Amino acid sequence: MNIPTTSRGAARLRLAAVAVVPLLALGVACGGTDGVRPQRGDAVASVPDEPAANGTPGTGKDSSKDSSPAAAGGKSAFYDAQMAYVRCMRTKGGVKDFPDPKLSGYLDWPRIDALTDPNGGGEEQKGGKNGVCGPEMAEALKLEPARDAQKDYESMLAHAACMRKNGVSRFTNPTLSGGQVIPGGDPSPANPAIDRNSPAYKQAREACKGKLLEGLDGMQ
Repeated sequence: MNIPTTSRGAARLRLAAVAVVPLLALGVACGGTDGVRPQRGDAVASVPDEPAANGTPGTGKDSSKDSSPAAAGGKSAFYDAQMAYVRCMRTKGGVKDFPDPKLSGYLDWPRIDALTDPNGGGEEQKGGKNGVCGPEMAEALKLEPARDAQKDYESMLAHAACMRKNGVSRFTNPTLSGGQVIPGGDPSPANPAIDRNSPAYKQAREACKGKLLEGLDGMQ
């Protein structure tokens, strides 16, 4: 849940989860979460960091000694936190039909996209009106189960290659740097170069959706 888009490309409210919390905190302090999802060009993706011993690749973190809230709460706590966010979105956020999360706890982005008003302000993907549900969003992100950055990167890389193979030639690769995965996709999200509403794009997305690991849907 990082984030931003009004035209589903101009302001996509989704970033790699590792990068969301600091950006969200800054956005809330400034009165909202308005922004554009970081993207990269068509260059070859960055070389992954070296994996740390007994830890997550590129993070230097020993997963056997993980004492984070996500490790303590598990998937149930993550799901409950996402439901709190959903309830906020349906009430204070002004999106009464905001869908339940999946059983895994991750948001159902295809359904969120389907109800997003193309002529609206992007409240559906920006934490509600004026980012009012930002605190609930941040709490859910803190409780997301630990992810393997290397596997996420490889999954999104395979997805990007599949999208290009299926006719979306300008779809860019993700990058992995400093243990953070930055999604690929539109090379110019502020001024979209890819028409996400075109039949060709939708056909490619359907053909390639199986390339993305659970929780990465909608990231790129």
